[in-house]
Amino acid sequence: MLIARLSHLFMYIKLIWADGGYAGELVKWVYNTLGWTLEIVKRTDKAKFILLPRRWVVERTFAWIGNYRINAKDYSHDTKCSEANIYAASVRILLQRLTKT
Repeated sequence: MLIARLSHLFMYIKLIWADGGYAGELVKWVYNTLGWTLEIVKRTDKAKFILLPRRWVVERTFAWIGNYRINAKDYSHDTKCSEANIYAASVRILLQRLTKT
């Protein structure tokens, strides 16, 4: 439902990475409905820790956003406030990167 609602806002998206829990009919639906590729990044049960391709991008992004105290704990009861805090942290991260160069 979320992908369908946001599809008109993010028309430039061509590829989505998702956890193994999203495998199945969703992959076909995303491709047939939106023309996007939903690539499932599966983990292995053989090793306790293994670096999965592209999964580090999501994990690292969550870590950067979580470095800001307001995002470390969920103090807000309103999702709009939480979303605004994440946007503010993302803007600050991007501005810090831009000013380094």
